[in-house]
Amino acid sequence: MSHIKVLLLAWVALFSASAGAQKSDISSAMLKKHVTFLASDSLEGRKPGTAGMKVAASYIRDQFKADRLTLICNDGFQYFEILIDVKPGVKNGISFPGFTGILKQDFIPLSFSSNGTLNAPVVFVGYGLSVDQDSLQWNDYQGVDVKGKWVMVFRGDPEPNNLNSKFIPFGSLWTKVLNAKDHGAAGILFVTPKGMDEQDKLIPLVAESNEMTSGIPLINISRSTANIMLKTFGQVVDSLEQTMMKNKNPKSFNLGITVNATVDVMQKREKTANVVALLEGSDPVLKNEFLVIGAHYDHLGFGGPGSGSRMPDTIAIHNGADDNASGTAMLLELARKFGERKDKLKRSIIFVAFSGEEMGLLGSKYFANNPPVELKKIKAMFNFDMLGRFDKDKNSIMVGGTGTSMEIDSLLKTLEGKLPFKVAHAPDGYGPSDHAAFYAASIPVLYFNAGVHTDYHTPFDDTEKLDFDTEKIIGDFAAEIITVVGNLDKPLAFRESGRKEGSGRTGRQFKVKLGIMPDFAGMEKRGLRVDGVTKDGPGDKGGLKKGDIIIGINGMKVGNIEEYMSRLMTLKHGMTVSIEVIREGKNEVLLIQL
Repeated sequence: MSHIKVLLLAWVALFSASAGAQKSDISSAMLKKHVTFLASDSLEGRKPGTAGMKVAASYIRDQFKADRLTLICNDGFQYFEILIDVKPGVKNGISFPGFTGILKQDFIPLSFSSNGTLNAPVVFVGYGLSVDQDSLQWNDYQGVDVKGKWVMVFRGDPEPNNLNSKFIPFGSLWTKVLNAKDHGAAGILFVTPKGMDEQDKLIPLVAESNEMTSGIPLINISRSTANIMLKTFGQVVDSLEQTMMKNKNPKSFNLGITVNATVDVMQKREKTANVVALLEGSDPVLKNEFLVIGAHYDHLGFGGPGSGSRMPDTIAIHNGADDNASGTAMLLELARKFGERKDKLKRSIIFVAFSGEEMGLLGSKYFANNPPVELKKIKAMFNFDMLGRFDKDKNSIMVGGTGTSMEIDSLLKTLEGKLPFKVAHAPDGYGPSDHAAFYAASIPVLYFNAGVHTDYHTPFDDTEKLDFDTEKIIGDFAAEIITVVGNLDKPLAFRESGRKEGSGRTGRQFKVKLGIMPDFAGMEKRGLRVDGVTKDGPGDKGGLKKGDIIIGINGMKVGNIEEYMSRLMTLKHGMTVSIEVIREGKNEVLLIQL
């Protein structure tokens, strides 16, 4: 009889004994109570750094304490700083002979601009593209010298109405910033052509989900401001746009004017906290191994531009009842359940409510980088996100991360047969929620999700729309899995399980891949940290290792994930590229065949 079959029979026996001796006490009424509080208008959408978020954190900590868990870190709070707002300072300004700009009318700094003053000539460089890809050739910097100068750059690309345009991968602001810096430009004046926005709205100055800055001043100027600069040449933005769109050729030239401008962007940071508590296991040896049960408790506040709201023009409380008060309520109920039967679990459990998930998994990344116990002692992570809106027509829930250990699929199949709904197994360890940070640390993960709905990230995700009876069943099921995993003689064996190709995701695809999992949260400031390397991928074969910090590709600087993706766009299959990394404090250069 195979080892897996023997293990499976042991699971069945353990589950049967457990089911006969205990009655689940996950309560739909308690789930509703928690969600009702967390998703109330008084908490104003639980945006990190706000008073409502602090009330939510205290509520969760008090529940942990009432359930006889041990508060760890700083009396239950694991603090870290986040960027919550950007505002224009008093020094912002732009002027040239005969013109002085008005902030928010004629110009506005970009949120990821670096601060500073630049008094320099201006060069028009079209769309700011520098592309040499297969049949697509376009170089707006050819024939002009932009070193130490402002460049005027159109947003978008020459084919704004072509949804399948080959230019699409090269049109992001970050890619254009990189191109400008690579050619020596000292600042950028972005202009929005009519093909991109008829109304010419200036780019909103809102906080991004990270703290990256460009390294040079970036300003969005209005078309009318750009036209004043261009009039010496008898040009206007509209005619230049039409010429480049029609001829499909770059058009770059010196404007012959000097612009003096200052960027002054004020960043506001606030403390936020993961809420963390410990339940010690009953076994004298296995209690030194840990399971993590987690859910994020933050949401979008009042929404608005840059918040992640699907209705960014609507300023209203985004209560986030399903996303993710429902998962937080499940976390609290599991804490109560296991807190009442401490002797039933051999391994210890760390319960953690994460902050900053909506801003880029910031809380879970911080926890994984600053764990309250040795990271290698964490043997599995269970993540609960959006469990309240069960779709009766689909009649299934999704459990992600099923490929991250050898045993999980068999375990799930053993326990899910009695459920009144189906369980879809998704093998990927990486995904858009907090378990990704643990998978990156080579920890088996399970991610419970009941599905997305049309109220997702809108002001209409409210408590009365949730199905707490079904969420209770999901909780009972999850508790059984946690009990089995917490009592196994040997911990789950980790296995890499990356995204499947052709998974149905839409969007632009890279032509080549290094085969790494990048640090999406941007915690590393020196470059792009490698959080995982796909076995037998180009990076793996070329010697890239988890923990490496990529700082250059083919001699071109990489300072963050945006710059990494932009560099990746320029590479082709078959190329041999040099990747400069920081490894254990030393710089190394690797040659990687794509």
